[in-house]
Amino acid sequence: MFHLIWYILIGLVAGFIAKNVMHEHMTIFWTIVLGIIGSILGGAVTHMLWRPTNSRYHPAGLIFSTLGAILILYICYKLKIHFPEVSTPVFR
Repeated sequence: MFHLIWYILIGLVAGFIAKNVMHEHMTIFWTIVLGIIGSILGGAVTHMLWRPTNSRYHPAGLIFSTLGAILILYICYKLKIHFPEVSTPVFR
């Protein structure tokens, strides 16, 4: 159970950093989804290149999760795929 919460937390942080780097506006749900997908992509790359000494923690986890999320946003930008944006209320 704790791993699921940890994945969501790391996904939120990685997605938040990636969406701010790429200047995207999206909902919190899609930010977490973006970060989790970026974590999967970044984790796959790091495990192919470097084997962690401890099987529970890899020191480059957040960095490569963020880079993976930035790569996902870049690919979506090139393919013209848009995420749902946060709607801002108009006050008069």
